Amino acid sequence: MTRPANGGNGAGGPEGGPGELRARLEETGYLVDEGLAIACFLALRLHRPLFCEGDAGVGKSALAPALAKVLHAPLIRLQCYEGIDASQALYDWDFPRQLLHLRAAEAAGVTEPDRLESELYSRRFLVARPLLQAVETQPSVLLIDEVDRSDDEFEAFLLELLSDYTVTVPELGTLRAQSPPVVVLTSNRTREVHDALKRRCLYHWFDHPDFDRELAIVRSRQPQVTARLAAQVTAVVQQLRTQQLLKPPGVAETIDWAEALDALGATELDAELVFATLGSVLKYREDAERARSLDLSAVLAARGA
Repeated sequence: MTRPANGGNGAGGPEGGPGELRARLEETGYLVDEGLAIACFLALRLHRPLFCEGDAGVGKSALAPALAKVLHAPLIRLQCYEGIDASQALYDWDFPRQLLHLRAAEAAGVTEPDRLESELYSRRFLVARPLLQAVETQPSVLLIDEVDRSDDEFEAFLLELLSDYTVTVPELGTLRAQSPPVVVLTSNRTREVHDALKRRCLYHWFDHPDFDRELAIVRSRQPQVTARLAAQVTAVVQQLRTQQLLKPPGVAETIDWAEALDALGATELDAELVFATLGSVLKYREDAERARSLDLSAVLAARGA
């Protein structure tokens, strides 16, 4: 497979290195650190999938739409789940349309079996699922989301597909990508993904951001929220993450909480408002009870100054 002359990915990728890619991602509202910018740049330059792992809500899945905007490419998403198999991810035949065509052909007097079979199993009746869509669409960004929810067999299938980006349809032959899609895989680490699949990919672990970066993300995603409220929300979430919670809040919950408080007309936080709106940031009763036992006055005072 021939690379574009500029060594890029053929999808309008940046030529100036990780720094330019980082700047262009941040123009879309997706803020990245240096490590992630380098991982993304190498994924584009080397045509390697990027495996993103970390807690839920830290921005793994949001990377793919941001890359799609930077590359001016369509985003194709495959949501993994327990029991997903190749046919659900790759392609299927449109049986209702095939049946209608068969009835119409019989009504028109077409009875030759070979002709009917060739017509029924032609490209017009093939339903492309996300993986085949990504192979056939250039350029494209493919998000394989929560791959840890699938099983070993599906992982093995993905490994084969990501090795050569070809799809074999017995009735039609082998379909091959003219250039590889940009692939982002995410895992919440509900189980360990096999090393064979990880070895095929570049890897990046998503940590919860520090205060300054998380505040910048909140201000970027919810610019209407006051600076004081954004700082207080971020500080409280950072404090909550230090507790022994069943599900520590991610950046997504921080953004949601800031939006909810703004919708209530709040311009700053106090303890009463924190406890009244905990459902926007904590999703387990035990976590909410733990939060209500905390003295957040010092945190609020420090960030409300």
